[in-house]
Amino acid sequence: MSLKSKKEEARALAELAVKGIQEKKGLEIIWLDLKNISNAVTDYFIICHGTSNTHVDSLADSVEDEVRLGAGEKPWHKEGVENAEWVLLDFVDVVVHIFQREAREFYKLEELWADAERIELVNEF
Repeated sequence: MSLKSKKEEARALAELAVKGIQEKKGLEIIWLDLKNISNAVTDYFIICHGTSNTHVDSLADSVEDEVRLGAGEKPWHKEGVENAEWVLLDFVDVVVHIFQREAREFYKLEELWADAERIELVNEF
């Protein structure tokens, strides 16, 4: 696999994750491009929040479904599914963070990676 196709695959996977979030009406979707940051753990962070444990859980399920159907990938690692306050789906080159609003405001993940290129996606519903 060439380096260019690996980057293209990571971007396509990130797009599928965003689609999964949009399908279930995830809120305040942020796409952080970390490729040009030294020591970054991944290429992309996708961050959003839901309104309840049930909403966060359905957002995570939707992301997993979109990525599995569109790219044939499953998360390498998942965290936070039990309490659904902050669910992390790690697809290696793309890490999806799905918060409840209070947890998102507390951890301020976007601010920790302030040097990253930031794309704020408009909710389309």
